[in-house]
Amino acid sequence: MKDIVIETGIQHSVVHCGSGAYEKYAYALADRQIFVVTDSNVFAWYRYEIWKTFGDEVPIYIVPAGETGKTLRNLTAILKGMLKYGMKRNCTVIAFGGGVVGDIAGLAASLYMRGVHLVQIPTTLLAQVDSSVGGKTAIDFEGVKNVIGSFYQPETVIADPRFLTTLADREIRCGLGEIVKYGALNGEIFDLLERNIGNLTSLEFLEEITSLCIQHKADVVIRDEHDLNGLRKTLNLGHTTGHAFELYYRKKSHGEFVLIGMYYELYIAEKLNTCPRNYSERLKKLIIDVLKKVPAYDDVEAAAELAKFDKKNVDKQISIVVPKSIGESAELKLDLDEYIKMLKECAAQLKERK
Repeated sequence: MKDIVIETGIQHSVVHCGSGAYEKYAYALADRQIFVVTDSNVFAWYRYEIWKTFGDEVPIYIVPAGETGKTLRNLTAILKGMLKYGMKRNCTVIAFGGGVVGDIAGLAASLYMRGVHLVQIPTTLLAQVDSSVGGKTAIDFEGVKNVIGSFYQPETVIADPRFLTTLADREIRCGLGEIVKYGALNGEIFDLLERNIGNLTSLEFLEEITSLCIQHKADVVIRDEHDLNGLRKTLNLGHTTGHAFELYYRKKSHGEFVLIGMYYELYIAEKLNTCPRNYSERLKKLIIDVLKKVPAYDDVEAAAELAKFDKKNVDKQISIVVPKSIGESAELKLDLDEYIKMLKECAAQLKERK
């Protein structure tokens, strides 16, 4: 078990990661005034664990499982529930679930009485390696992903691999999407991924690499908590195209779309001589090891239109973060027409390889 401390200004966040973290730290929260936010899938699996840990009368709000739960309506319902149960200024919101739960519960905690305590207990691989750490909270609005949100650090994150044993294969792939992203940003993680190719879903490997991913993100957040100097922007590698495809095609998980977006953006990086072909092919091999197959999408022009809403964009140009060399990345800015043209070329190349 490892503890990772994130110091950002006046806020102090601790991530407890590894086997035994839940038993050691979650039960210690039971004497607080608690409001639990979870989703329908997680509640079905872990309702008795929640009641055992926090009491069978603990107030709970259950959002629908999946991205459709990140709505203004559910955010309002959480806040109404907190008010109904008399939550005080020193109460603690516990986000018990995956990325969607962490995002919406974190936003609710940041808003209620101008900010109450927040504890993240991530139950998916993606949430453990990425979304529960760093303090980004959000909901989707008017068809745009994460457009309403805040920066709000949890006081504690409890990332225990015990929860990974109940995940479907698709959820593991989803988390591996973010892990491969970290591999494109961090040489140590990239080396570990390459050495374990073909064995990326083993629990032993996932526990080892989770702490490395968390440490990388913590180092970035400490230096650029609010996305002001461009460093935190690197954590969006693969996400511009991934988010656009996710909003348009919808049939895969967020992490899978991150990998698909990374693959398409690697084509652009190669085309613009930003990423050497040899390194690009090594990253693509990791992507294929997880996905098995990258979709050759039709209608990429319509999907690419959604990239215009990406928060990194400046002056009507599409911003993408791409691998440059092992442990290094670069930001590229493209006119929309150029961006669409290269996405089409990549899709055509994928069709030829079928």
